[in-house]
Amino acid sequence: MPTNPTCDARVDERLTSTLSDLQAHKQAMEDGLEETPELGSIYEYGLGFDYVSAGTFTGQREGYFRWQLSWGGPSDEFRFYVDAEKHCHRIEYLFLDWYDGASRTLHDSQEELLLFFFDWFDGMGAIDNALKEATK
Repeated sequence: MPTNPTCDARVDERLTSTLSDLQAHKQAMEDGLEETPELGSIYEYGLGFDYVSAGTFTGQREGYFRWQLSWGGPSDEFRFYVDAEKHCHRIEYLFLDWYDGASRTLHDSQEELLLFFFDWFDGMGAIDNALKEATK
C-alpha cells in the first residue's frame, strides 16, 4: 500500500508556491490593483486572520497571529509572533496534514514579503480586531 510523502518532504514546495502567489498579489497591490487575473482578489486569499492566545494548544507558550490559508488535509498557515508593541519578531509557515506537520521560519526576502502583508492587515485594523476577538 503506497504511503503519502511526509509534510516535511512537501513543505518547501508548498511554501515556494504560496510565496509566489503572495509576490504576485503584492505586485498587483503596488500597481493599485486589488486582484490578479490568475489569483483573484487579495481579499479572498486565505480563510481568515485571527489571534491564537498562548495556551490555546497543549504546550503553546506564546500567542500568535494566524493567517490561515487553507483548512483540512492538508492545511497551511503563516504565524506572526509579536512583542508587546505588536512588532513582529518571527514568522513561521506551517504545512499540516492528518497527524503530521512541518514548519519553516521565514528569513530575508521571505520575511520581508510577509511583513508587507502583516502591515497590510494592521492598516486595515485586522490586528486590533483579532486581539479584541481573542479576549472576549
